[in-house]
Amino acid sequence: MDVEWVRRVVVRLATLYMGLTFRTSRWEVRNGDIPQGFWDRKEPFILGFWHGRLLMPCFAWDTRHPMHVLISRHRDGELITRAIGNFGVGTVRGSSKEGEGAQALREIVRLLRRGAYVAISPDGPRGPRMRASEGIVSAARLAGVPVIPMAVGTSRRRLLNSWDRFLLPLPFSRGVFVWGEPIVIPRDADRDACAAAQLRIEAAITAVTDTADRLTGHAPVEPEPRAVADKAAAAAS
Repeated sequence: MDVEWVRRVVVRLATLYMGLTFRTSRWEVRNGDIPQGFWDRKEPFILGFWHGRLLMPCFAWDTRHPMHVLISRHRDGELITRAIGNFGVGTVRGSSKEGEGAQALREIVRLLRRGAYVAISPDGPRGPRMRASEGIVSAARLAGVPVIPMAVGTSRRRLLNSWDRFLLPLPFSRGVFVWGEPIVIPRDADRDACAAAQLRIEAAITAVTDTADRLTGHAPVEPEPRAVADKAAAAAS
């Protein structure tokens, strides 16, 4: 079987499904004035959301402004890259983990300094779930831009039994996009300040995700326990 043909079919079906779900659902935006102010001023920022909410954030975006999403180099990442590309969103291929994504980090900083916008799921591509890696802090600090958290929730959904509890929205839902307040990391932030910012970003993305779930009638998804996350981080270092 032609693998490339299969990929094209999967991407086409995913694109149709995403569009169908968006068009048949009723959407609400909370705190939309936050990103709008940055768009109006043409000030770039990093959009932060959890990997489990990767499917629909492109629909919260003002497509008049260039957006690039950090996507892993895994074959699943290739499918996602092609699907969201059909909605006018670019990608940067790599990892949000600082040690694995040096080239991606350089590309992200370059894009931000040129006035583009970048989206990062800081628990991707392999977790721990809803625990931020340091890469998003490094990108924000080096580029001199804030991180703005965002989450999507839908009333009709399936949570997949994956490490990230991936949210599959269903058509004919009541959906919501929730934005949070910007988080600024000073360019001269030392190691301790960066570690504190990493925790602030993590807490902020989880807070808007919890809000999105509650607004759509669901209990929040629990992050990976801190002890498990710390053990994984120690093993990776």
